[in-house]
Amino acid sequence: MARHLITSAIPYINGIKHLGNLIGSQLPADLYARYLRARGHEVLFLCATDEHGTPAELAAAKAGKPVADYCTEMHAVQARIAEGFSLSFDHFGRSSSDRNRALTQGFAARLAEMNLISEVTEKQMYSVADGRFLPDRYVEGTCPNCGFEQARGDQCDNCTKQLDPTDLINPRSTLSGSTELELRETKHLHLRQSEMRGQLQAWIESKTDWPVLTTSIAKKWLNDGDGLQDRGITRDLKWGVPAQFDGAPWSGMDGKVFYVWFDAPIEYIACAQEWADATGADWQRWWRTDQGAADVTYTQFMGKDNVPFHTLGFPATILGSGEPWKLVDYIKSFNYLNYDGGQFSTSRGRGVFMDQALSLLPADYWRWWLLSHAPESSDAEFTWENFQQSANKDLADVLGNLVSRVTKFCRAKFGETVPEGGTWGATEEALIAQLELRLRSYEACMEAMEVRKAAMELRSIWVAGNEYLQASAPWSVVKTDPAQAAAIIRLALNLIRVYAVISRPFIPDASASMMSGMKTDDWSWPDDLRRALTALPVGHEFVVPEVLFRKITDEERTEWQERFAGTRD
Repeated sequence: MARHLITSAIPYINGIKHLGNLIGSQLPADLYARYLRARGHEVLFLCATDEHGTPAELAAAKAGKPVADYCTEMHAVQARIAEGFSLSFDHFGRSSSDRNRALTQGFAARLAEMNLISEVTEKQMYSVADGRFLPDRYVEGTCPNCGFEQARGDQCDNCTKQLDPTDLINPRSTLSGSTELELRETKHLHLRQSEMRGQLQAWIESKTDWPVLTTSIAKKWLNDGDGLQDRGITRDLKWGVPAQFDGAPWSGMDGKVFYVWFDAPIEYIACAQEWADATGADWQRWWRTDQGAADVTYTQFMGKDNVPFHTLGFPATILGSGEPWKLVDYIKSFNYLNYDGGQFSTSRGRGVFMDQALSLLPADYWRWWLLSHAPESSDAEFTWENFQQSANKDLADVLGNLVSRVTKFCRAKFGETVPEGGTWGATEEALIAQLELRLRSYEACMEAMEVRKAAMELRSIWVAGNEYLQASAPWSVVKTDPAQAAAIIRLALNLIRVYAVISRPFIPDASASMMSGMKTDDWSWPDDLRRALTALPVGHEFVVPEVLFRKITDEERTEWQERFAGTRD
């Protein structure tokens, strides 16, 4: 049994997240965590809400609430929705926690000791109309790299280029819309990333198994132009981790907070501490290599826009401290999921949002479609037509149909117990051989975190069961050889249990229904498939489950397409 630490990118607190956010980090991370647990590994799966920075302040102002109250409220909302999607976090924390504050300030002080923090007097955007400095997302304008006219002062949503407000062309205040902006002097702390360029480059180049998407983005930011630049890690904001604190090796930082992209990744560690506070467990064995974390495999899941911060900024913090912190071993990154010809956007209210999705259909519909269409090698696009087709064919026609046919036929001909009689023949042996190959391929895809390929292999396993039923035709055989029909159905009932086990990472709620219908809690992985197909003995009781997946009608699809035309008030 191995130990696996898994983190998904922590979502901003600024509203309910959309389906693009879900497939970009949290859902594939959950898939992997569930699979590893099913194979008997020890897993710590952590996530949190990112509650600092301009997104939080702007969202709270829009809602007319104090930012602390807004964050508390939205954390509860996001936690509830995560539960609705059956995301199996061991802990869902908050970056505004006391744990994260202490860790962030501690890392900053340590980096200063290592001569990796500098105090810099610089000029920043000041809005005369608003009477304040405008950091990050308080400024919008045209991206100097790609020409996108709604780029933000921290990053362009279109090309993912990391920006400063002063980089923008035709900048404007997001508070007032004013273009009356001027540069004024202010003092900030900078992380001297440039001093660590060689160390970071060597570390990144050692990760030969990383996805091309991850390494290409990391190397771009490492080498483009003048190479890796020092980065300001404080902002002129009221809400966040105070940059001036007892024991700080600097002065004059009153009224400033740490940059959200400095403190947010540190929350991964703080989240483990919060988990330990709640459970009494030992967080250090997961994060400190001098306390047992050397044998932990640490995997991060994130969208491509978050890659620069996790391959450069956060590692610079960890490595720069010179302390025995656990570094990430593998970063699984994803491209964008687009929505009906445009981009999903939380801040701009575009797309289907997680709460809306759950109001339409159970979580497994969405989990299956998103994972089976995960934007791994390129951007993907959500369309209602494709969603309907995939759900109806894969879930209703293939998996749901098999469960329904087998259980209802058995009830009608043999009662609600596993029937006795008959023996396996050539058809059954061929099925077992095919399933063995498919199952091992499925396992290999899951181990490699090849999400779409894993979904394809799982579907092929479902299809194999349906093809077996068609070929063996127990509804015909029962007329001439009831004992052989019983053997066919006995195998098929056991196959339902196997399907529940191996499908659980993708569709946990439907898997639970299948397992409940089979009246067993044997979730053991089918390492020995032949043995697994006899796990439910003759005479074992079952019940016919409720319909696993109903079909989505054309009328529903049309109505939803019109209702969610791409905006959210």
